[in-house]
Amino acid sequence: MMSKKFEARLNKWSPLILFVILVAMWQAVCSAFNIAEFIFPSPIMIANALMEFTQPIATAAWQTFWVTMVGFGLSIVVGVLLGFLVGSARLAYSAVFPLLVAFNAVPKAAIVPILVVWFGIGTGPGVLTAFLISFFPITVNIATGLATLEPELEDVLRVLGAKRWDVLVKVGLPRSLPYFYASLKIAITLAFVGTVLAEMTAGDSGIGYLMQSASSQQRLALAFAGLVVIGAMAMAMYEFFSYVERHTTAWAHRGSQG
Repeated sequence: MMSKKFEARLNKWSPLILFVILVAMWQAVCSAFNIAEFIFPSPIMIANALMEFTQPIATAAWQTFWVTMVGFGLSIVVGVLLGFLVGSARLAYSAVFPLLVAFNAVPKAAIVPILVVWFGIGTGPGVLTAFLISFFPITVNIATGLATLEPELEDVLRVLGAKRWDVLVKVGLPRSLPYFYASLKIAITLAFVGTVLAEMTAGDSGIGYLMQSASSQQRLALAFAGLVVIGAMAMAMYEFFSYVERHTTAWAHRGSQG
């Protein structure tokens, strides 16, 4: 019994323990070799930058956060609708899926300059880049959840009088919820990547713009502080969707509940 409790506690705290170990090793290397800030800042330097530039970082972080959420919201709407369309019919799956894969393979960094020409410098490219980089996982997972519905189950429902629409809406979509939440946890991290990429390339505000400005001035501690904030926001949103998933699709994870 004690070993199981210890194992459970270790699993719970293992990410934090590993993080502390890595930060300590990072600090030890920087201190031992006396590495300058403009080459590779230590955790202490990054922490000092976070405290010194709290207000500018907070302002930039809020800008990046709401731009990301707008683009992510669009990706959910489009991803669910497109995924439902692709997964509802074999013909649509065969015709559209390869095109989606091809589009997803296009480097989003190559699209940002085009978005700047169309929408100018500002929040527009950030929203659209966050959308373009994050809708694909949602579409694929929804489509997969619907397309892999067991034929035997569908046959039984048809015998009971269910139509194709009833099967998709009442069985297919609920069955796709675990796929959906898995895609959200991936897509939200990608959305932050897209926003920061656009801000660094064509932005006039946000964490990406702050990092680009700091890097050009060789203030890498401030640039790394921006990375820390981005990582923290992405991790917080990931945990949020994990929490929602656990409380809405417990039936799909009862085998892993301990």
